[in-house]
Amino acid sequence: MEEKKDRWAALKKSDHNYLVPFVIISTTLVALWLLFFAHNSVLSWIGATMEEKSQEAEMARLKAEIQEMDQEIDRLRNNTDTLEAFAREQYYFSAPGEDVYILE
Repeated sequence: MEEKKDRWAALKKSDHNYLVPFVIISTTLVALWLLFFAHNSVLSWIGATMEEKSQEAEMARLKAEIQEMDQEIDRLRNNTDTLEAFAREQYYFSAPGEDVYILE
């Protein structure tokens, strides 16, 4: 009887000797898989976050540009002198009897 208990104790001890390294290796492999190789890995998540911030900065820049253009349109609609100056500068318009010289 004593011999059975000793074998059982040795068996339990040897099971734990292999179980702990197996659990550590398995956990490490799963963690590496999730970090680098999975479809939704941490690296792809970081890349998506960086892309999102870049696009938000681009949106802010474009909104500021749109606001400047809206202000320019309002100035052109409300002030004929500004409209005339804009037409002369951008489209080389001239008043009757004036000569336009384009220097580049």
